[in-house]
Amino acid sequence: MTKTTATTDAPKPVTKTTTAGEGGFNAKYTYAEQGETYYNDGRELDLLSHIFSLPHLHSLRNNPPAILHEIDLFATRRYLMNIGSLKGRIITTLLATHAPRTSIELGGYVGYSTILFASAVRDAVGPEARYYCVEANPVFAAIIMALVDLAGLRDTVRVLVGESTMWIKKLEQDRVLENGKVDFLFLDHVKSMYTRDLKVLESLGMVKEGAVLVADNMVKPGNPEYHRWVNAAPEEKRGMVEKTKGRGEPANVVDGLEGDPELSYTSEWVESWEPQGVRDAIEITRVLGRG
Repeated sequence: MTKTTATTDAPKPVTKTTTAGEGGFNAKYTYAEQGETYYNDGRELDLLSHIFSLPHLHSLRNNPPAILHEIDLFATRRYLMNIGSLKGRIITTLLATHAPRTSIELGGYVGYSTILFASAVRDAVGPEARYYCVEANPVFAAIIMALVDLAGLRDTVRVLVGESTMWIKKLEQDRVLENGKVDFLFLDHVKSMYTRDLKVLESLGMVKEGAVLVADNMVKPGNPEYHRWVNAAPEEKRGMVEKTKGRGEPANVVDGLEGDPELSYTSEWVESWEPQGVRDAIEITRVLGRG
């Protein structure tokens, strides 16, 4: 999901794996052009109305792939800022092997990735899997809830309506997560909040050793700040934190939660495509632990 025009050049990746870049765009569905106005103009409610008006609605109940098929078909006529099938397949393959019990998605939009990934973790883990989708827009959140219910994922997914940083702190405060930690984090909300929210999770001790983080839209529009943080060594991150002291709170820090510089990560840069045929990449980051 792309929801900002901020950025520019993609940072140089540490590890680069080409998945679809060299072979060309080969998605089953090609979305309509994005255009200047591409979300929150009524198209999301039109999608919901369209799906629930289908004569074969009964065949969609408890059938996540069929619902995703209908969303993709709709988006070939009117663009939707979904992750799409190509990047989605990379992540569902990862989820099948990683089998996270506790997942958080930041930025659900209309629920495409929520349905795709929650279905994958339920298949990998079983009924004890928990998938928390945080969506700031209440209309979008209501659409997600309706489609999640249609998909038969109500017992797996909990949709949290409101600002992401607030919900991260509330999940920790209320001791909602198993062992208080996250196994899988998918970042696909406002790009400037990727680093800030990861730092909040780190500061609150919610980033589990062995966890996997996936950041979308690392080329379109790009996120050099996040890329730098997850690829920096602890010594470099300590320097970043020290550099900001005495200068007021930087934009990527909230309530003094500056992250945990001692956490080490290893990242993989995976090239792919947006569903309308524009080049993009996801960054897959694994948590090695502290030190």
